Amino acid sequence: MRWFWVDRFVELQSGVSATSIKNVSLAEEHLHDHFPGFPVMPASLILEGLAQTGGILLGEKFQFDHIVVLAKVPKMKYHSFACPGDQLRYHAELLEANAEGGRVNCTAHVGERLVAEGEIIFAHLDNMDPAMAGAVDQKNFVFSMGLMSILDVNALSEVANNSFQG
Repeated sequence: MRWFWVDRFVELQSGVSATSIKNVSLAEEHLHDHFPGFPVMPASLILEGLAQTGGILLGEKFQFDHIVVLAKVPKMKYHSFACPGDQLRYHAELLEANAEGGRVNCTAHVGERLVAEGEIIFAHLDNMDPAMAGAVDQKNFVFSMGLMSILDVNALSEVANNSFQG
């Protein structure tokens, strides 16, 4: 099973930045245990949402020709939390991109409130271990498994425009 910690991309500037959203819902099983009586989105899952946003930004820059994996989180600071009913807005800016991988600066907000900020470093797994290049098909993963539906940043605005015009 694949876990997506991003519901939709709302902006993607190729090779520059990406913004995505995650709606925090009490329907998510992990919130019932974290914490009983005061459910909050676990910090590790906020980090994963930031990493998925930044990883897709880096992957898209190279047309998903590389297997992008999280390599290191040198800086991450949590300022607040997200509760059911909140909408997390993840933003990643590409600071560096090369054949070995890349680095993003990222933030998570709920409205104007800063929840987390930091830096994530990614590696191109296929460049680290050429044997992996044939073992994992990055394009197949990206273009299947429902991931492309969250990357369609224009679909929502097109539906809204068509419903008001017709």
